[in-house]
Amino acid sequence: MIEKQDLLGTWELESWTIGYSDRDDFTYPYGEDPQGLLLYSEDGWMSASVSRRDRPRLPEDVSFRKLPDEMKAAAFSAYFHYAGRYRVVEGDVVHYVSQSLNPNFPGTEQLRHAELDGQTLVLSGKDQVGGVVRFHSLVWHKISAADDEHLVIEGE
Repeated sequence: MIEKQDLLGTWELESWTIGYSDRDDFTYPYGEDPQGLLLYSEDGWMSASVSRRDRPRLPEDVSFRKLPDEMKAAAFSAYFHYAGRYRVVEGDVVHYVSQSLNPNFPGTEQLRHAELDGQTLVLSGKDQVGGVVRFHSLVWHKISAADDEHLVIEGE
């Protein structure tokens, strides 16, 4: 059974798949090769971000606030984030969301079943949309402090 100590640190996303109660196929909400980071701190805070790897850049010669709403909406729809407190309960992880790009998430509790195999963490959960149950599965890999291929430092 997973414990808090098992989660501590930074995790890199490998995949996010969604299965459905009314059909046999799967979807990939951020593409088949998404990117993301999941952080769990010793003092009980977490942060998760996910995006499409092929997310288009915005024009650099225009203030973000002056971009057309459609352009901003497309950028936001290719990105997902939430953060807040967390705790481990009988091998599951509960995320208590306080911040999110989605304004409906703050104040919610996100229950995730957690399975750990070495440096691979699988978090799964379910929700219901329009009478259809969706089954989410996210696969994360632990990033070690010595893994400098993920570190980007300005000026280097």
